[in-house]
Amino acid sequence: MRILVLGGGGREHAIVHKLAQSPRSPEILAAPGNGGTAGLARTVTGLDIASPEAVTAFARDAAVDLVVIGPELPLVAGVADSLEAAGIRVFGPGAAAARLEGSKEFAKQVMRAHGIPTAESEAFTELAPALAYLRRVGAPIVVKADGLAAGKGVTVAMHLVEAESAVRECLSGRFGDAGATVVIEEYLTGQECSLLAFTDGATVVPMVPAQDHKRAFDGDTGPNTGGMGVYSPVPAVDASTLAVMRDLLVRTVEGLAADGIAYRGVLYGGFILTADGPKVLEYNARFGDPETQVILPLMASDLLDVMLAVAEGRLADVEIAWRDEAAVSVVIASGGYPGDYETGAVISGIHEAEALPGVTVYHAGTSVRDSDGALVTAGGRVLNVTAVAPMMAEARDRAYEAVGLISFPGAFHRGDIAVRALAATPREA
Repeated sequence: MRILVLGGGGREHAIVHKLAQSPRSPEILAAPGNGGTAGLARTVTGLDIASPEAVTAFARDAAVDLVVIGPELPLVAGVADSLEAAGIRVFGPGAAAARLEGSKEFAKQVMRAHGIPTAESEAFTELAPALAYLRRVGAPIVVKADGLAAGKGVTVAMHLVEAESAVRECLSGRFGDAGATVVIEEYLTGQECSLLAFTDGATVVPMVPAQDHKRAFDGDTGPNTGGMGVYSPVPAVDASTLAVMRDLLVRTVEGLAADGIAYRGVLYGGFILTADGPKVLEYNARFGDPETQVILPLMASDLLDVMLAVAEGRLADVEIAWRDEAAVSVVIASGGYPGDYETGAVISGIHEAEALPGVTVYHAGTSVRDSDGALVTAGGRVLNVTAVAPMMAEARDRAYEAVGLISFPGAFHRGDIAVRALAATPREA
């Protein structure tokens, strides 16, 4: 069986790594892949993965049996729709369903229509009414670019002047078309966490919950990033809370179906655990990054079997098992991230890190230098160092032990990933 995985980040390395473990022994193609996938999959270069026509033509010519779409851009662009129309199996929702991530205002409309608890919000396309609304409701407040902004279009503003600046940035074109509409959202208090689920449009099967660390520096300080570390499970999510979160994802899929939109793939729910119960902050239409780098290592089932069942509409026939262990992943980033950073720094120590029990290093922003074959940095988030162990404390210690073995000029990481989990008790929020 031949599988094409679209994307080149840590999420895609984790997906390729898990698919490579399948008893089906699939042949995997990665477009464009990275320095980590190169040892597991055949690298495909020059393919525009956000072009429905280009991906469909390549998949047809290469006799691909299943296409797995990693990033959001190809989903929003309709790559899944094009593949389905050509009779090629695909794991990932069509463009109509992917609007849940592609437009925050659309997601709010879906939540309001189907009774999904979320923060109150208003959307604006013009500066004057947006600023007037801000001054009326005050701060703290959350300002979001409506469209895809690579995880950097959200500002949690504790003061009005910060909120006004964020609105001006959005509507002045900083995020391009993604910021043409700005969503101003009620500030909610509570722990944030994620629950992802597999769904074929009828059956919804949740994965294990995870908790990301978005801020760049220790103590949740500094600018927002795409994620600096993550762990699973989440002590704040007990069985009853998990049941509520799962129900909200089920209601989302059912609501979309009632609206004539079939959702197949991964539905990511970004939740906040408030005093009034879990509420949905946002949806993603694909595996999270870096959440995938702790979720898939805890998956005991064959990921390929699950993906095929989703693509073929028979998820109800598949049992999905999870390891009763803990996973912690620490991101090693390039100096300057999430702002300007340099690339091309030589990376060392990965082999030594992966020699530790339970450790896997997922490549997020790496490449192999043509001149000498050296592994070098090629992005802001460079590596995801993941450790799996029976207990959270052991997983965290092992992850940081592995981080200490890896180096490249300018590297930095947070030192407090999963600290909250060690001190938490179930139901804490």
